[in-house]
Amino acid sequence: MPTATARPGALLLSPGDHTLILIDHQSQMAFATKSIDPVLLRNNAALVAKAAAEFGVSTILTTVAEKSFSGPIFHEISDVFPNEVAIDRTTMNTWEDPRIAERVNAIGKGRIVLAGLWTSVCIVGPALSALDQGFEVYVIADACGDISDEAHERAVQRMIQAGARPMTSLQYLLELQRDWARSETYDQTVATSIAHGGGYGLGLIYARTMFGGGEGH
Repeated sequence: MPTATARPGALLLSPGDHTLILIDHQSQMAFATKSIDPVLLRNNAALVAKAAAEFGVSTILTTVAEKSFSGPIFHEISDVFPNEVAIDRTTMNTWEDPRIAERVNAIGKGRIVLAGLWTSVCIVGPALSALDQGFEVYVIADACGDISDEAHERAVQRMIQAGARPMTSLQYLLELQRDWARSETYDQTVATSIAHGGGYGLGLIYARTMFGGGEGH
């Protein structure tokens, strides 16, 4: 019989053990995205960006043909990382741009977390490439999107079959927090959840307003 100990499992993410790569969250890419509502997509991208900034996660921003075709990265992301210059590419597969490999190697972490547009191209490419080179890969599925539900779902399924681990944007935030007694990040985690956590955020507002409730406080 195994022995239970009060410590997190090795497959859970921690702020310092991974690199987040946000890929091609741009207007032109979003226009054709049909698997998720664009308002929800922008909300989820903001949630992920704020979570990464709050917890000091190593983050790479990248775009494709920003000046000539696809437009700037969502302001929900650039506003959170005002000093981070997105790497603009021509490659559909982010992983094939040498500047990305250089940044990943300089950061030096064996886990990669991905989100972006479109799932079947811009996320599948780096996910399968990183897995092939020995990295662990997580995909924030609801901060991704594609030209159809079928395209998105088949892409996620293909990555899972290769060993990638799917998750959601709110899950990403709460997995980094993981303990409401972590007071140094508690207030910002709650603020981000209220702003972008949908029904969960409404619940937090209700609890605070009606009876001064707070998780772990």
